Amino acid sequence: MKRTPLKLRTKIALLSFTLVLSSVLLVGIVIMERVSRSMEQEIGMRAMAIARTVAQLEDVQENLDQEDGSKLIQPMAEKIRLATGVDYIVIFDMNRIRFSHPLQDRIGTLFTDGDEGPSLKNQEYLSPSIGVQGPAVRAFVPIKADEGTRQVGVVSVGILTPTIQEIIRALRFELYISLLIGVLLGSLGSLYLARNIKKNMFSMEPEEIAKLVEERVAIFQALEEGIIAVDIRGWVTLLNSEARRITGINTDNIGFSLEEIVGIPGLLTKMLSGDVLENWELVIHNTLVLANILPIRIEGNMAGAVFTFRDKTEVKKMAEELTGVKTFIEALRAQNHESQNKLHTIAGLLQLGKDQQALDYIFEVTEEQQEIIGFINKNIKNASVAGLLLGKYSRAKELHLKLFFDPDCYLGDLPEHIEIGKLVLILGNLLDNSFEALNGRKLAEVHCFVFQGEDLVISVEDTGAGIDDVIIDRLYEWGFTTKETLNHGIGLSLVKNAISSLNGIIEIETGAWGTRFLVRIPLAGK
Repeated sequence: MKRTPLKLRTKIALLSFTLVLSSVLLVGIVIMERVSRSMEQEIGMRAMAIARTVAQLEDVQENLDQEDGSKLIQPMAEKIRLATGVDYIVIFDMNRIRFSHPLQDRIGTLFTDGDEGPSLKNQEYLSPSIGVQGPAVRAFVPIKADEGTRQVGVVSVGILTPTIQEIIRALRFELYISLLIGVLLGSLGSLYLARNIKKNMFSMEPEEIAKLVEERVAIFQALEEGIIAVDIRGWVTLLNSEARRITGINTDNIGFSLEEIVGIPGLLTKMLSGDVLENWELVIHNTLVLANILPIRIEGNMAGAVFTFRDKTEVKKMAEELTGVKTFIEALRAQNHESQNKLHTIAGLLQLGKDQQALDYIFEVTEEQQEIIGFINKNIKNASVAGLLLGKYSRAKELHLKLFFDPDCYLGDLPEHIEIGKLVLILGNLLDNSFEALNGRKLAEVHCFVFQGEDLVISVEDTGAGIDDVIIDRLYEWGFTTKETLNHGIGLSLVKNAISSLNGIIEIETGAWGTRFLVRIPLAGK
């Protein structure tokens, strides 16, 4: 049976009234605390002014050195205390012997309250204390003789501070009026709020809404894709458990900016541009993902966007396979194309009857292929990296480029924390960029060096035109490219993120002679 609308309105009204009442009481407490602090500050300033005045009296300065100085100082201090309305004025010498006190029997005794130390070292200050009569503020001021060149004692002026209860009693009428007005306005606002909430909730009861939301949330959280929704201002309004896992956000709270969660500069601008983007490769929190962007429109107006992404590196082996498979396929394609060209050359020589030249060509090609394969097998122990280098060598030949490997190249067994997928990504992208930089160049050479010592060193150098100083600072910016074709401007950003995730560094040297990328990755561990 459906519940009556009156029950929901009553709940909302009671809740709103309780919140308003609590807020009014909290504000009252805060005001009382602020008033108390303000009064304590004013009392301290008053005590300090009186203490300074007493310290300037010549009779006080001259008689603190006298054995019977209290006979003159005590009446003077009491007269000032009664005239100013302070609670006590205590004057003592450098040996802490009291020369004045509201209680006659304490004159001549030691001042041992424990907070007088700095004042005996020529410092003036305020010190809160709690005495028999209640909390008080005491001002300590040094007394100096001989025109201020010698400290002879200290004057302490104390004034009791009012308690919270005393302040409430003094301001009770104003507090009652404020509380009554606040409760009245809160009650009227609660009734109005309850009526509007019921209207906006399509006459549904909280239990029905909760059930509907739980069903939708369960479906949303069960998805294997990370989902992040942002509003038109760029604030995150929705993210599921997979998105939190990939981004490293450990809380269910929303309200973060997209930059805080994803950390990719320029992504928000692309999301709110209104364009649909599909299958973009990004690195989020050291995780390689495929991302899609879908705009959200309400009545034709942009209201936000949805960012979905799928993890491509759930395990290291899969990461290695996914990041390297495109490279290996390209390598096979290049080798197949190169092999066909060689076979056509051999077939043409045989048809022309030039058997010896065909045989020499076969030996030359075979020797070159065996030499590069033997070098890579001997010096590069990791199969994925070896396959990548062999494939890039074939690709360079197809592009009529020269790829040289340094004779000192060496790569053995790598520590477990070095992900091979990231290493393939770094080396592959750097070589591809060097190939592109040599387009149309007369001297087209790329020199590659990979060496495993205390650090893993990767050097890729080309003989291109170099990099303009104007754009060198933006090379690693996600989406930045000088090319007019699509799907560019991501490679170096991925390289930078992969190197950072391995705690490595990347340096650039460029000039008219070409460009060199130098990468250093520590092998000692994270």
